[in-house]
Amino acid sequence: MSKRDEARRDALVDLGREQPQVAAKARNVSPIVPRGSIVGRALLVVVAIMTFLACISTGVVLLVHASALEWQSDVASELTVQVRPVEGRDIERDVAAAAEALRAQPGIVDVRVFTRAESGKLLEPWLGSGLSLDELPIPRVIVGRVTPGAAPDLAGLDGKLKQVAPSASVDDHRAWIERMRTMSGVTVLAGIGVLALVLIATVISVSFATRGAMATNRPIVEVLHFVGASDRFIANCFLRHFLRLGLEGGILGGGAAMLLFGFSESIAGWFAGTPAGDQFVALLGTFALQPSGYAVLAGQTILIAAVTGWASRRTLFATLDDIG
Repeated sequence: MSKRDEARRDALVDLGREQPQVAAKARNVSPIVPRGSIVGRALLVVVAIMTFLACISTGVVLLVHASALEWQSDVASELTVQVRPVEGRDIERDVAAAAEALRAQPGIVDVRVFTRAESGKLLEPWLGSGLSLDELPIPRVIVGRVTPGAAPDLAGLDGKLKQVAPSASVDDHRAWIERMRTMSGVTVLAGIGVLALVLIATVISVSFATRGAMATNRPIVEVLHFVGASDRFIANCFLRHFLRLGLEGGILGGGAAMLLFGFSESIAGWFAGTPAGDQFVALLGTFALQPSGYAVLAGQTILIAAVTGWASRRTLFATLDDIG
């Protein structure tokens, strides 16, 4: 063999035994399924909006529920006695006697007697202001504060009041408390319903996005199948992407909702003293969400991200079965 043939033989590279050397940093630079080929920006916005709406609904439900509990506590801590004017009886004497009977009742720690002017002022929301109420038989009101945890004997108290003031009647506000409980329960159910609708909409959106991504990347999936990749390996390539989208969208939407509730107390201060502001304060309290409320919103954000991952995983395996 000539020297020229030997040099040519040495220059040949046996590709079956010798592999090209690749720097460690250059390996796995890009995923098997390119992120740019999976349309996720629209899904990210959808998940963020859904999470924001769900957190806002849950936060409002928590505020209303806390206000309702406070109302129930305040109303349940008082008894109201009404003494109606009756012809032939001295209303002032009957009011004084009813107040003494109320003070003597076990479980009553404080008694307040409303004057005629104060009792008439209670009618202003219905009759308006500026009216002369001198000719009207306005009942006199006596309010007794109940010891926390005590249960006064209402039947016995009503009997004692009837003896000293036949026109007196006692009210423990039980009907109002039941209405508040009903309102609070309906509000909680409405919040749960809104959260369920948000989760359903999220599952549907993620399912459509996953099917679209699989259809767009069908050639890549077929090649992976051809080289022997398992369905689990292929699904994980897509699942990580959608799970990251769910986390990012959930953090954006949940974070925006938390910031809104964080500044809500300051925003409410701008409308303090106005009719609308007073009504909102009466309904939602001080707009201040408790730390436990923020924990609920954070857990809800994680829940939506988990639902996004679960929906994409289920759709991925169903689509892979169709492709395979």
